[in-house]
Amino acid sequence: MKDRAKAQFERWARSYDRSLLHHFLFRSSYVALMEEIARWRAEHDQPFRVLDIGCGTGELAAMLARSDWEVTAVGLDYSPAMCRAADAKLAGLGSTGRAGFVAADSEFLPFADASFDVVTCSNSFHHYPHQQNVVHGVRRVLRPGGRFVLIDGFRDNVVGWVTFDVIVSRIEKGVYHAPWSVIDGYFRAAGFTNIRRRKINFWMPLCITVGEV
Repeated sequence: MKDRAKAQFERWARSYDRSLLHHFLFRSSYVALMEEIARWRAEHDQPFRVLDIGCGTGELAAMLARSDWEVTAVGLDYSPAMCRAADAKLAGLGSTGRAGFVAADSEFLPFADASFDVVTCSNSFHHYPHQQNVVHGVRRVLRPGGRFVLIDGFRDNVVGWVTFDVIVSRIEKGVYHAPWSVIDGYFRAAGFTNIRRRKINFWMPLCITVGEV
């Protein structure tokens, strides 16, 4: 499953930002992530660190780098090609000092305990074969008061089921869009509190789950 996903995203890295999915699905995810990060920052007015798991070409890191927040962003992706594209994007913005990228496995986060204030993950969670392990790893690297924001396909209504369990699963193969109740269980098992969720989009619905340390 991991090798298939890595090969797919290695091929996709150059055209990723021009894809229809980027326009219709990923952009709304980045906006939602920034909204959630802004909510966290409103409660914690201090310099902070963000880890974006499954960062792709570094779009969220670029948005953070362009902000006026005192923030450092780290993007992690299993595809080295995606990380190279992300490095090039930040270099083009002249913002390389505010963000960096690491090619690594989301199940084995190469970071110290309690080293981030916010961790995000959007539209890659369904590629992870051991999803509970990922959520436990996120909990480990978050500081007290930290927040995890997870976005993935909402497959708990008819539109979402057809989109993700039928169409996307047939195209990507071997992926698993977990029901919201399963994701809720992942968060609770890892020790997250104040868990909340909301759905966005109609034709390509997404579920945003947020948990706190």
